[in-house]
Amino acid sequence: MIGGPDLSGIIGVFSKNNKEVSKYIYYGLYALQHRGQASAGISINNNGFIDYEKNLGLVGDVFTKEVMERLKGDIAIGQVRYASYSEKNTKSNSEPLVVGYRKGALSICMDGAIENYETLREKFEESGHIFQTDLSVEVIASLIAKYHKDSLTYAIKMALDEVNGSYSLIIMTKDSLIAARDPHGIRPLSIGKVGDDFIISSETCAIECIGGEFIRDCDPGEIVIIDDNGIRSEKLQSKKRALCIFELVYLARPDSYIDNRYVYTSRFNTGEILYTEYPTKADVVIGAPDSGTVAAIGYAKKSQIPYTEGIIKNRYIGRTFIEPTQDIREEGVRIKLNPLTSNIKGKDLILVDDSIVRGTTIKRTVEMLRKAGAKSVHVRIASPPVKHSCFLGVDTPNEENLIANYMTVEEIRKAINADSLYFISLEGLVKAAGGENGFCKGCFTGDYPVKRSKSS
Repeated sequence: MIGGPDLSGIIGVFSKNNKEVSKYIYYGLYALQHRGQASAGISINNNGFIDYEKNLGLVGDVFTKEVMERLKGDIAIGQVRYASYSEKNTKSNSEPLVVGYRKGALSICMDGAIENYETLREKFEESGHIFQTDLSVEVIASLIAKYHKDSLTYAIKMALDEVNGSYSLIIMTKDSLIAARDPHGIRPLSIGKVGDDFIISSETCAIECIGGEFIRDCDPGEIVIIDDNGIRSEKLQSKKRALCIFELVYLARPDSYIDNRYVYTSRFNTGEILYTEYPTKADVVIGAPDSGTVAAIGYAKKSQIPYTEGIIKNRYIGRTFIEPTQDIREEGVRIKLNPLTSNIKGKDLILVDDSIVRGTTIKRTVEMLRKAGAKSVHVRIASPPVKHSCFLGVDTPNEENLIANYMTVEEIRKAINADSLYFISLEGLVKAAGGENGFCKGCFTGDYPVKRSKSS
């Protein structure tokens, strides 16, 4: 299938007089690199002309000094992107997408997934439309071009009325920066300022990274328009709020602030609740770096068991969870983590991790700790069992590859060779996240805010 989930980090900057906003985008993308490592891109408005650079690779690889010196302008957007299982990882499938149509040109990038992408694309193709990429965002661009007669905002509204899924969008024209968040608010999107310049970003960490100040979250179903007249917004149809709770479990950086929640606090709370739900005696608590670390610290505080580093992470290896093939993931695990033997040999360990998806990484981690001399390894997971494949932006595998979908907790424990295994309850996770205020919990329950069509 083409048009898979666009798990990404996106950022945009609007300025009235700063012609160097590409530098803001560059450093902002560095802060968002955890959201995607397959490709990176920047497009920029230079006196009405859209210039861009995008390619496969990390931010530091794609944007050389020469490229950054070329990218001059006062409005810019950028993206770091993860290539899904369902599409080719090619330069053409990098974003931002730049398109020309009868009303001019625009550039667009997205974080999320369009559930009815194939249906929409087929309708266009039947009418003779030719697509240049596998990107679901190209369908949105085509819909905007279809409806754009007088008002661009009206065209965006009409386009998004036809779209079913999760999305945070940033659109750049020759004189404006426009952002939109899906009616459920499944994917995060923040608004900030640096001086007099406006910033739109997937996470607040990117705003702070470039010296900006967080203003507020983009509301679910909100379209934000920024131009020379300032900032204003319009609303799409309002629906029940359903932030992806996996943002708080794993995806977002711990120093980000999403929908009135500090990610660090949510993860710390899961550790405390894990101990409350499953108290266990041990010598030390360690975290699986990096996403299990904060929960491990919370577990240690609540249990009064000392926290220590037990695993050293190679910082130059990407996230194994979002690598697109099994071979790459397994190789990544082997060179990514190394035990700190002096802290774990002969000791009973509590190992805290954020989640178990396939079971590959945690199994190798437990094996590594045992080889390093751990007396026992008790695994605690700061999210419930992931039993359902996500089609709304988190490119989890098909359900038959999710270990919790075909094994009981006890069977998983045996498979990963842990002395004990406990997952936080769903109620505990929601409590850790600040209470029930609208979450998508579909990967745990199978109940998604957006219904999946039979053709998907």
